[in-house]
Amino acid sequence: MKPSEYISAIQSGAANEQLRAVYVTDYAVEVQKPRYIRLINEFIRLFGDDRDVIITSAPGRTEVCGNHTDHNNGRVLAASVNLDAVAVAAKNDEGIVRVKSDGHAMNVVDVNELLPDESEFGRSTAMVRGVCAKIQGLGYKIGGLDCVTASDVIGGSGLSSSAAFEVLLGSTLSYLYNDGVIGAVEIAKTAQYAENVFFGKPCGLLDQMASSVGTFVTIDFESTENPKIKKVDFDFSKSGHSLCIVDTGGSHSDLTDDYAAVRAEMESVANALGADVLRQIDYSDFKAAVPSLLGRVSDRALLRAYHFYRENVRVEKAVAALENGNFDEFKRVINESGRSSYMFNQNVFTPKNPAEQKLSLALCISEEVLGVNGAYRVHGGGFAGTIQAFVPNELLEQYKTEMESVFGKGSCHVLIIRPVGGTRVM
Repeated sequence: MKPSEYISAIQSGAANEQLRAVYVTDYAVEVQKPRYIRLINEFIRLFGDDRDVIITSAPGRTEVCGNHTDHNNGRVLAASVNLDAVAVAAKNDEGIVRVKSDGHAMNVVDVNELLPDESEFGRSTAMVRGVCAKIQGLGYKIGGLDCVTASDVIGGSGLSSSAAFEVLLGSTLSYLYNDGVIGAVEIAKTAQYAENVFFGKPCGLLDQMASSVGTFVTIDFESTENPKIKKVDFDFSKSGHSLCIVDTGGSHSDLTDDYAAVRAEMESVANALGADVLRQIDYSDFKAAVPSLLGRVSDRALLRAYHFYRENVRVEKAVAALENGNFDEFKRVINESGRSSYMFNQNVFTPKNPAEQKLSLALCISEEVLGVNGAYRVHGGGFAGTIQAFVPNELLEQYKTEMESVFGKGSCHVLIIRPVGGTRVM
């Protein structure tokens, strides 16, 4: 379809069912319509209305349990949310990939020049180049394309705006050049590769996998080549709770060293015991070795290792609680996860600036409002950004009001769980 034909389908309501498959509610569909029309008009302005286009979407994700476990081959529980990145894209025959994201300069990549470039580290152009390189390396087709994107995944929120962007690019190339046959796991690995090798950020696979696969999922990364992925059968809408992500302010952009240190310190313990990652060492063997590890690795590395092992068990408990419909037990496990992240993994504030502790403040206020009735913990990579809370619906307005009185209007986001990951829309 031509861009203007998509606009007509949206305006007439002909696209409602397809939009509802992604955004769930009628209200959400109506909210999305003007956003989609603005993006399509931007494509027309930049690239014209004479080519067939596709529209793709990739969601942000919420990490429900399994904080900083994926990079050491651990277990996680995650879910895709209704905030997403959207692309309108068409093929071109120039061998040039042009990606214009809302509010950013055009990224331009020649598909014949797909080697990592350290001068591009930290730039979105590197992500574009990396995704193209990996998809080609996997034996799939790539080619030139013209693309505009927009995202409402909050940057620095722990909802993984970068992963959504990478998964969006991978999904777009899949549908434009490969009939949509590239699997969700392959796209997630492609996104991680682009971020590690081309963007220069040593992230794990959780963010990309949750965005690419979609819905409530538990992922066991014991084998990173073949992670075990299972959908969790739980209808959150019937829990009597809302999922809130509270943006306390601050950016993740200067915290790469903090994130890298979590992984490096966990792996330093594994290395001292003759392994690459902690998952390769039994918990009992680790505990027996702790006295001999003192002085060989840092104390914080040992604390983070303890967190890793116990967090893996918590993921299993949280999944079991959801599958058994025991939401009170689920909340208890999530609160345990939050305490462990604060005390042992120590990713609630950066040691570079210990006087700034907005996440700690948000957790304190959450405890004051929710007590034992809700659950709350650091969200995502931590150190800055957001917390996550499961709030009883009868306390939702009070919780939202108190959070926004401190962190500003619009800082408390009430989200829904999205049923699909990276996908073609319409």
